Amino acid sequence: MKPAALPRRPAGAGAEADADAAPLRRGASTARPRRDADGMAVASFVLGLVGLLVLNVLLGPMALCLAVLALRRGTRRRGRAFLGLALGAADLALLAVLATADGTVSWHPG
Repeated sequence: MKPAALPRRPAGAGAEADADAAPLRRGASTARPRRDADGMAVASFVLGLVGLLVLNVLLGPMALCLAVLALRRGTRRRGRAFLGLALGAADLALLAVLATADGTVSWHPG
């Protein structure tokens, strides 16, 4: 008994099918990381901004990491990524000032 043969494609059909599918694969692979990088830039800005008020020990380093990742992945929102980078550094500077002044890692009014 012979094994069943796989169906064959015509000679030109394989190349055309592969050529039609290639742009879809390339477009899908480049669109996803850029959108993720844009989200990372916005998230770093928001985390850096909130980190000035609360949890600067946690949110500052997270804002720095997300901003660096967004810049490395080529975000279109470079301004927000740089603001997230600056705010994350400001969070850590505030943490250092508070740790030396009060001996604490949080601040409260009054």
